Amino acid sequence: MSNLMVENQTEQVSIFLEDVISLITNYVNYHTLPSLLEETPTGNEQYYKGILASIRRLLVFCEEGLDACFVLLNSQPFRKTAAETVLYKIYHQVIAEFFSPKNDHWYENSRSAYTGKNSIVFQQIPPGSIERIMKDLEGKFQLMREELEYYETDYQTKMLHKY
Repeated sequence: MSNLMVENQTEQVSIFLEDVISLITNYVNYHTLPSLLEETPTGNEQYYKGILASIRRLLVFCEEGLDACFVLLNSQPFRKTAAETVLYKIYHQVIAEFFSPKNDHWYENSRSAYTGKNSIVFQQIPPGSIERIMKDLEGKFQLMREELEYYETDYQTKMLHKY
């Protein structure tokens, strides 16, 4: 990929991350464990704690990715190789974390593309506010995953040829 294409993609990713950070920050600022239990009194408190922890973890990865994008976009000349590495890491730490979080509080239904339904499936019934934020985020993450899949295969190819 040319420098300009990688730079444009880095800009796209930074806009995506800003948007996601804003959505998640607004959510975590206004939703606490007690408010989730109030929403769904019969819910599992431990499960809700885990969901909130996974969402906060995702937020941290997004903020770190955005910081890395800003450093790259503000450096002259633009460092293509460093940007490709950052985009690869964002693909794995941010995008992959959204679709398959560390503690498996939700997962991606790989058959959802065929059913027309949302791909995120929760292990237990979540509060409505969690379902809404995940639906709001899912489309954005799907699009960005498609944009960044190149770095997944390209990086692996480079590593294979390196050794």
